[in-house]
Amino acid sequence: MKLALFDLDNTLLAGDSDFEWAQFLISKGVLDREVHEARNHEFYEHYKAGTLDIHAFLDFQLKPLSHHSRIQLDSWHQEFMATRIHPIITDKARILVQRHQREADKVAIITATNRFVTAPIAREFGVEHLIATEVEEINGQYTGRGAGIPCFKEHKITRLDMWLSDQGLLWEDVTESWFYSDSLNDLPLLQRVTHPFAVDPDATLEAHAKLNAWPIISLRG
Repeated sequence: MKLALFDLDNTLLAGDSDFEWAQFLISKGVLDREVHEARNHEFYEHYKAGTLDIHAFLDFQLKPLSHHSRIQLDSWHQEFMATRIHPIITDKARILVQRHQREADKVAIITATNRFVTAPIAREFGVEHLIATEVEEINGQYTGRGAGIPCFKEHKITRLDMWLSDQGLLWEDVTESWFYSDSLNDLPLLQRVTHPFAVDPDATLEAHAKLNAWPIISLRG
């Protein structure tokens, strides 16, 4: 089986959907700018540096979901897609995904960002399979907590193996694999696939890619 995997933020997107969602809520007055904007920037800098406490971040990022109805959240997300996400989807990203959809047996987006934020984005790309950090729900309402293992760093491999198992597959069934990412946080999964690609990479990933002769590409513009 041929498997193509894509990171989402700063890879397929020319920006970070997690960061943009919080900024969107701040711009709507849903979150207090003075309280939340500095923390949002702080978490984003920790992510880029590879020092993010994923559990602290999820507490920050998911809590607002528990304060509003699904109808309200879905309405905001439609506006978020139109104003924040569509402008950062490039033609190059769409074309690359479509090429793998023609050539690979399975294509999936694998991201640390939660499913609420990312599921509509995966649909926009026409990607059926999404491996994301899950959000806990009770009776159709978000609790503001994560569910299961966050899809982050080495646990992207854990979540990938769980997804493959749900498909009735093992990693050993994958004969050829691609993974596209911008981030040093994804080095564990990049080192696992047969075709790792650094996409508009951060400095650490760029250095690692050059050392290991991995292709470095850009999906911007």
